[in-house]
Amino acid sequence: MITTTPAMPPAIAAHPVATAAAQAIKPVKRVSSASLMDGGREMEIDHGGRVYRLRITQLNKLILTA
Repeated sequence: MITTTPAMPPAIAAHPVATAAAQAIKPVKRVSSASLMDGGREMEIDHGGRVYRLRITQLNKLILTA
């Protein structure tokens, strides 16, 4: 009885441009909701000419609406 194993794909070397781009990525900025809301429960955000409303619900969840 002859058994064969599936062919393994060749190892993929990291592309130097992709590696440089990955190193240049900045970490995601984090802001606390308390500092963002500044003591309030609602705020309006102007983005691209549209106004969005961010509010804190009674269950302490955030809702963003257009």
